[in-house]
Amino acid sequence: MARQLIIMRHAKSAWDTDALSDFDRPLAKRGMMDAPRMGQWLLDNDLIPDFIVSSPAMRAKQTILEVCRVLDIKKKAVQWDARIYGAGTEELLEVLSEVPKQTRIGMIVGHNPGLEMLFSYLSQHEALDGEGGEEAGLIKTATVAHLQMPDDWGRMAPGCARMIQLISPRDLPAA
Repeated sequence: MARQLIIMRHAKSAWDTDALSDFDRPLAKRGMMDAPRMGQWLLDNDLIPDFIVSSPAMRAKQTILEVCRVLDIKKKAVQWDARIYGAGTEELLEVLSEVPKQTRIGMIVGHNPGLEMLFSYLSQHEALDGEGGEEAGLIKTATVAHLQMPDDWGRMAPGCARMIQLISPRDLPAA
């Protein structure tokens, strides 16, 4: 059975906040609008994940909870994994290797540069220069990368995935 992976970066976060740490930074107004729009895109394209793992950082948590609201997925269905916050390719591959074997559509929600590196590793698409702040690279805020994966979540090698689509809120019709 062909497996699919949805890689989603958290939506636009607020920089002008009283959050005590980067981990606690919430979504900006635009992020709170973009997250459900991307959830609607997933719904419209019949990409409803049967397994979701997310960074527990506030902006990632708010993003996936807005997506889940649109998809009618309960909050308790989301697995929170602290390894995703600040993770590189190896840590993210380790997280994905623990996706249950029966999962047809898996979803990971997190941060750059880790998600960009994971996407590049799996699909062999060249990562863009990470300079330039929050909107640099391929995986911009609230972007969804949809990949066809190998049958075994635990056997991921460079280039093992085929990119089906890369879409961001800016690619969608105006709300």
